[in-house]
Amino acid sequence: QEKHDEQVQFAAYKQFCDDTTVQKKRAIEEAEEKIEVLKADIESHTAHADRLTKEIAAHDDDIAAFKGDMEAANKVRAIDKANYDATHKDYSESVDALVRAIAVLKKQAYDRPQASFAQISALKSMRLIPDEAKKTLDVFLAQTADPEGLEVSAPEAYGYEFKSHGVVEMLEKLHDKFVEERTALEKEEMNSKHAHELLIQDLTAQTEQSTQDRSEKSEAKAKHLQGKADAEGDLGDTTSTKEADEKYLADLTATCEQKATDFESRQQLRAEELEAITKAIEIISSSAVQGNAEKHLPTLLQRAGSSMAQLRASGTAASRQQQVAEFLRGRAQELNSRVLSALAVRVADDPFAKVKKMIKDLIV
Repeated sequence: QEKHDEQVQFAAYKQFCDDTTVQKKRAIEEAEEKIEVLKADIESHTAHADRLTKEIAAHDDDIAAFKGDMEAANKVRAIDKANYDATHKDYSESVDALVRAIAVLKKQAYDRPQASFAQISALKSMRLIPDEAKKTLDVFLAQTADPEGLEVSAPEAYGYEFKSHGVVEMLEKLHDKFVEERTALEKEEMNSKHAHELLIQDLTAQTEQSTQDRSEKSEAKAKHLQGKADAEGDLGDTTSTKEADEKYLADLTATCEQKATDFESRQQLRAEELEAITKAIEIISSSAVQGNAEKHLPTLLQRAGSSMAQLRASGTAASRQQQVAEFLRGRAQELNSRVLSALAVRVADDPFAKVKKMIKDLIV
């Protein structure tokens, strides 16, 4: 019964070993596959993050360049506007002065006060008036300032004879020239302003686009870095779990193998114990004791030494009981069997009938 119970118990334990081994091997294989996937994910996230880092740096450079270009363009525009304002002012002042001077010169001599020549003299201070024109004005003013060199219409001297036709013609040409140049300057300023506005719009659009691209790539980079961190955490957990499963499997395999070896040894022991007990029962319970002793004992007790010889020498039940006890003690020592050792003690001490019952109970 003990042997059968142990077989049932070991069968259940072996089933546990087999089932758990299959489960752990499957878990280890799945962990290995997951580890490979996680490593690939980490590598992918790292590559994407590195690429995005370079692209973000390029956007930073572009944004800085665009802003620098806008600052430079604004500075150039400010300089151009200042030059335009100054030049336009010069043209406007010169045109106004020419208009006034021409108006003075076109008056009849008797209507022109001497003091009105100050309008003409003022032209000499204008920056845009050519030097040749200034010299002509000097000559004209010098002639008008010398009464002896000119014919006068009255001694009251409201002015001298009007001889300024050439000067008026020169001043009108200058006037037309300045108006034309001022108009061209205004057109150039308008074109320059428009070009500047287009340039600023383009640079602003590029700056905004690069800023948006940079923001999107920064978010993408952050997601990849988070994905990398999550994958690294999962990799660490999966690796730890896999190592724990591998250790558990190794320990389980060693334990199961040891228990299987122990079970086989115990089963072998139980078989040898049963064999000895069974033969002992056959001998003790046989009605033809002497014949059975001669038939069985030489084979069963050949390793029992002196106890075998004593069993052959005695024919009484008491002596047979003692000799069987000696035989069982010898087998107990050989097999290191506590069962046979205890049985040998009981056989030696108990009545013969009780011994037979006890031995039979051991194999039921």
